[in-house]
Amino acid sequence: MNPNGKRYFVQIRPTIPANLVRLEELAYDLWFSWNTKARALFYTMDSELWELCDHNPLLFLRRINQDRLNEVSKDRSFLAAYNGILSYYDSYKTEDNQWFPTTFDDAQEHSIAYFSAEFGLHESLPIYSGGLGILAGDHCKSASDLGLPFTAVGLLYRNGYFTQTIDGYGKQIATYHDNKFGDLSVAKAKNLQDEDAIISISLPDRELQLQVWEARAGHIRMLLLDADLEQNSTEDRTITSQLYGGDIENRIKQEICLGVGGVRALRATGRAPTVWHANEGHAAFTILERIREYMHNDQLSFAQAKEMTISATVFTTHTPVPAGHDIFPIHLFDHYMGHYANALGLSIDELHNLGKGDFGHGSEGFNQTALAIHGSAYQNGVAKLHGEVSSDICQDMWPDIEPEENPITSVTNGVHVTTWLNQEWINLFDQQFGDQWRSQLLTPDFWNQIHQISDSLFWSIHQTIKLRLLNHVEEILEQQATRNGESLRLTRRMTANFDVRTLVIGFARRFATYKRASLLFEDEAKLLEILDDVGHPILFLFAGKAHPADHPGQALIRRIHEISRKPEFIGRVLMVEGYDMSLGRYLTSGVDVWLNNPRRPMEASGTSGMKAAMNGVPNLSILDGWWPEGFHDDNGWVIGGAHSHENDEIGDADDLASLYDTLRYDVIPTYYQRNDSGFSDAWVHICKQAMIRSIPHFNTDRMVSEYAQRFYVPASRSAQLMAANQFSEAKALAAWKEKVSNGWHKVGLSNEGATLEGTRFQGDSLEIRVKAYLHDLHEDDVRIEVVSYRAAPNATHQRVGVTEMTHTGDHVYSLTLAQEITGNIYYQIRIYPTHKNLAHPFSMGLLKWLHD
Repeated sequence: MNPNGKRYFVQIRPTIPANLVRLEELAYDLWFSWNTKARALFYTMDSELWELCDHNPLLFLRRINQDRLNEVSKDRSFLAAYNGILSYYDSYKTEDNQWFPTTFDDAQEHSIAYFSAEFGLHESLPIYSGGLGILAGDHCKSASDLGLPFTAVGLLYRNGYFTQTIDGYGKQIATYHDNKFGDLSVAKAKNLQDEDAIISISLPDRELQLQVWEARAGHIRMLLLDADLEQNSTEDRTITSQLYGGDIENRIKQEICLGVGGVRALRATGRAPTVWHANEGHAAFTILERIREYMHNDQLSFAQAKEMTISATVFTTHTPVPAGHDIFPIHLFDHYMGHYANALGLSIDELHNLGKGDFGHGSEGFNQTALAIHGSAYQNGVAKLHGEVSSDICQDMWPDIEPEENPITSVTNGVHVTTWLNQEWINLFDQQFGDQWRSQLLTPDFWNQIHQISDSLFWSIHQTIKLRLLNHVEEILEQQATRNGESLRLTRRMTANFDVRTLVIGFARRFATYKRASLLFEDEAKLLEILDDVGHPILFLFAGKAHPADHPGQALIRRIHEISRKPEFIGRVLMVEGYDMSLGRYLTSGVDVWLNNPRRPMEASGTSGMKAAMNGVPNLSILDGWWPEGFHDDNGWVIGGAHSHENDEIGDADDLASLYDTLRYDVIPTYYQRNDSGFSDAWVHICKQAMIRSIPHFNTDRMVSEYAQRFYVPASRSAQLMAANQFSEAKALAAWKEKVSNGWHKVGLSNEGATLEGTRFQGDSLEIRVKAYLHDLHEDDVRIEVVSYRAAPNATHQRVGVTEMTHTGDHVYSLTLAQEITGNIYYQIRIYPTHKNLAHPFSMGLLKWLHD
């Protein structure tokens, strides 16, 4: 080739034989991402090319050798597998007995739009970074499986998130690849005129054009926005280049694209959601745009438009720490979003108030979480403990309401079973239980059948999966050594314990400092003592990425890499590069124990532990995230206790001691307590229990059905009610809230002679009477309650009852309260506003107590 001549590149694609033309249809539907047999079709055609194409079926079809295509088109075995997959695919697309339409009589009246900054459906569509995106991808898959009318909305990143390598010194190298959209399972969306859907949003002194792309994922659709258009300036074209890339100014531009642009993309493609779900605060700007729409299109006032928006909005927070919430400096918010003040008929201060919330972050600015809470009817955390933590963090949004009673609730996360359950287990379940097990994911009792699987078969299947993991990791280590100029002799020393009989403990997740990846090594001498004393080989596998701007997280990777090279730890500790969904599937199904040791209560959920458990891999974990709900005495182990430490050093020391003791006296002895068949009966029992207790409770079918029943359908019905008769209910609610807000400072209570103290006996009755000073409010506008508490010796109190008082006339409320419990009981009386169209009793955050 002449180096001075111009090169003309031509992509020559093979011609797909007529009897295989539907391969491309499968490649364009992300349904393949949760069907192992569909992916196996491509692997079977050319396993080496499949790996080179990073498991991208569309790219694979454009690069496969024509002769090989022609060959498999005549292979009876391949054609049988191909036709079987097509039959299953067609049946899936046309099934009419899905959960959502058979559960709700008015299913056709509902439509959900689900906004997320990242989606992790498969490694071939690299628009995810970690747990948030993979959770969003699993949410989409279960929405399809359950038959929800559902559209996901996100951004299509040209460079996505980075690919990780680790050099010989343990330094993380972040490499961004150019995603050629023509090689991804996406296509340009069409607008109502059947033209390419391009929408416009306002940025300072210019309009930004966004291309709308569409992806199919079974029954649902995804709309993904892309700013890399010729119509935009060079700088603006990079807005959607990298997931979480750039500075805070680019971050607000991305969130405008997601929030404002997402709403307009739905409109442009003819979609009319009845429910809007913001998965984290990144999508909060949807609220401002939808209020603007109602005001512009339906001539509603701001207050009325806000009520319409609130009624149909669900907000999920995944952030367990105050500093994790998106907060934009006011000057930056004003520069990019200040024009919404005029569009909404507000002063700039009134617009700022929508994003006002002190969550203990110590910085002022426009808080996206606060905006999401102000503009939603339903708010939830992603585990029971996380919901409690979020209620505490966001207490400032409802200052008169105790955290345990404020509107934030929880829906515990789950994972998509057929995505994360290893194919070996899927095959076994098909043989043991028939195809029906896929429809029993919401039936806990069904899964007790796992005990019917013989222990020897159960163990052999896990050993098969484990062997594949070890082989895969060995390949990664060899490639890493070759690239870094290290000897293969070093690799052999590092893999000396790669034996299926070795206890393998895995730790893989985002390397944020609170997850304490290096906790295990805080006392290296003690750890070595344990490893030497047990007399059996132990292998710790670590994997995970740190954000390129997270230098402390990268230091943790470097430290574990350095430890893995120490003579006393070589072959016992490995830091594996290239963490992504593919490696995650190998690890969560192939290790023997899943290690998780964050600082409680900073783990929102921890879905990797769920993936491990459903593959029969027990957790060894801090009681944080999902584990307080998931742990039972027979399905794993606990590090530390059910409490949080105010002092990090003390907490780290306590948790480290517990971790070492649990390894030494519980985990390692149980694993190596081998029977004549070469495995531990007690260990297999724990593994089976891990499956039984996780599969039916921590899957996304359960999670999405819970969202549908508790939030989606109630929100959709409420919004339809509010919009009926020219928005009469929305107008009435807005007027009622204004009346209550203006008059609440005048509201009060007085005791009408009841003696609430002294000694009484069980069975006695307590007569309580109070007078309410309502001024401009009506008796129907308020609710008055007696709250009963039991006092404890440690100065704490436990609420034991809440009873509504009855209006008896002339603003007097009374209650005859039977003394049914004994002990030190005390009572408090409260008043708060109530309305039939409030999603939560304390949505307004107004409450007063009787003081006299």
